[in-house]
Amino acid sequence: MFSYIQKNLIALLFLTFLFSVPITVSAQDAAAGAKLFTSKCSGCHNVTDQAMVGPGLQGVESRWPDKAKLSAWIRNSSEFLKTGDAYANALYKEYGGKQMSAFPSLSDGDITNILAYIANPAAGKPAATGGVAATAAPEATTKSDSKSGAMTYIVLGSLALLAILAGVLASIRKSLQSVVNEKQGLPEPVEENLTIGQKWNKWRSANGKLLFIASVILVLSVVRMGWNAGLAIGVNVGYAPTQPIKFSHKIHAGENKIQCQYCHSGVEKSKHANIPSASVCLNCHMKIQEGPTYGKEEIGKIYAATGFNPKTMKVDKPSKPIEWVSVHALPDHVYFNHSQHVKVGGIECNKCHGSKDFNGKPIKIEEMEVVTKVQPLTMGWCINCHRETNVQTKDNDYYAAMHAEFKKSDEYKKDKNFTIGKIGGLECAKCHY
Repeated sequence: MFSYIQKNLIALLFLTFLFSVPITVSAQDAAAGAKLFTSKCSGCHNVTDQAMVGPGLQGVESRWPDKAKLSAWIRNSSEFLKTGDAYANALYKEYGGKQMSAFPSLSDGDITNILAYIANPAAGKPAATGGVAATAAPEATTKSDSKSGAMTYIVLGSLALLAILAGVLASIRKSLQSVVNEKQGLPEPVEENLTIGQKWNKWRSANGKLLFIASVILVLSVVRMGWNAGLAIGVNVGYAPTQPIKFSHKIHAGENKIQCQYCHSGVEKSKHANIPSASVCLNCHMKIQEGPTYGKEEIGKIYAATGFNPKTMKVDKPSKPIEWVSVHALPDHVYFNHSQHVKVGGIECNKCHGSKDFNGKPIKIEEMEVVTKVQPLTMGWCINCHRETNVQTKDNDYYAAMHAEFKKSDEYKKDKNFTIGKIGGLECAKCHY
């Protein structure tokens, strides 16, 4: 009898240990890794052992002694080189000192997904090789999707463990009751020969309150999951679609310090920031015919779009538009004016197009190799910004009269912060009409 109790107690202790350990879900998603590889890696690397601009990546994890170092290298190779790591510096020299792009927006889960795809390319959607990224329908690789999947596994796993725990506790209760009856000289409890349905009805009658509480918790959990899933629709944080031409903000705006307004000329005078025409690109690339990362291939696509012949230095061919993929699209029922924010409000580009990574390090648009949506741009996000952001009144005649009136109000005595929300920035009709 006591051996039976001991066995159940061991099982109970094992389950207790399982519940005491934080539940984690494997983030190895080769399909998501394939998308990330296509947008961020395929321009320089093959998933095979064939070298391109950089080494072939087959077996890359086995070549690095520490996965943490490999992750740091993938995220920002230039910073990792400063640690003096022997293997990293040897690899850097082997490939002619070519600088790998930094990807500060990649999370540990993203890197794990990429490595999972490299380890098993057949498990994910094949990425293009040979230096040209696959042209596919843009799909979002979102954190909300991975969180939703992880939550499903956590809930199902927890329910399974609770069912096992309930069975173990019932067995222990039965064993302890037998021991008590034996000591008191009472007969062994006779187990009723009931069907599963009858046992369920009996237990439900005896534990009505517990069942009600558990049902309420379950319903609320499902509602919460559905609510969060609904809020995540169309948000797509982390969205980095493959573009028809690989344009690097890091090279143009970061390293070469080209002003945003040179290409996005409408940002200070129009509702739209506007995507520059290929002729704007041609202003520089008539002379600059080879890039530091992709050579002549991507610049050749500009020539094809404009009809420019680099040999004759003339436009002697038909032109065709470049079909860029929008990254920061807003719903049709939302009004947003770039000039109001940038010119009048003095808002920096990185307020909406930049963020911070999981270590709190700034993610700037001018450091992105591939433009990525790093802010949700939801209504709640915009409203919070209007509540927290102070109006730039210094040398800004546009808001001078409003600020003077605000100083006369009773609200100024309570809170001197002159936020956008206090001048109508929270009104529905400001953005929806």
